[in-house]
Amino acid sequence: MLVAQGVEKSYDSLHILKGIDLVVEPSEIVSIVGYSGAGKTTLLHILGTLDHPDKGNVIINGINPFELSAKKLADFRNKNIGFIFQFHQLLPEFSAMENVMIPALIGGENSIDAKEKATVLLEKLGLGDRIGHKPNQLSGGEQQRVAVARSLINQPSVIFADEPSGNLDSKNSTELHQLFFDLRDEFKQTFVIVTHNEQLAEMADRKIVMRDGLIEH
Repeated sequence: MLVAQGVEKSYDSLHILKGIDLVVEPSEIVSIVGYSGAGKTTLLHILGTLDHPDKGNVIINGINPFELSAKKLADFRNKNIGFIFQFHQLLPEFSAMENVMIPALIGGENSIDAKEKATVLLEKLGLGDRIGHKPNQLSGGEQQRVAVARSLINQPSVIFADEPSGNLDSKNSTELHQLFFDLRDEFKQTFVIVTHNEQLAEMADRKIVMRDGLIEH
């Protein structure tokens, strides 16, 4: 479903990724760990098409997204890829409902259908009574669940999460980690997660360790 072949990336004279080969299967949860500077987030951004590799290929569902035009790449990303970030990245002026709807509306969904999908997701994630609340009216754990709902609304092939529990306390972290596995079981969702949380890393189907721009094991 997701294949990376010989991926390299440099910024000026700094060689960040030195030849990454990786295969992620459908419905698999993969954690990526390693010391700061190992290249984890750079790899995640390239796999998620947020950045381009200098060398190598990324194939998602048989398509090399970097061969697409800028507009088609944006459409591909919106429909096939979901993102969860450490600091939620919710738009503060919009409600939980509106934040979740945004990717569907960008993808051309009409507002009635987008609202219905967002409602179902928020209720499933235990936020049915928080739909109209803005981010500053939600706890950190609630904000992150809104971000999870937003990542799911277009039924993406894969969700990339960058330190998703890094800003949460232990209780909310545990609940978020379990949520990923519940979503995999229910929706057959694929996750690639960069994390420093050893509990989450060990829960994953497969833990990938990076060091100095390479996959160590």
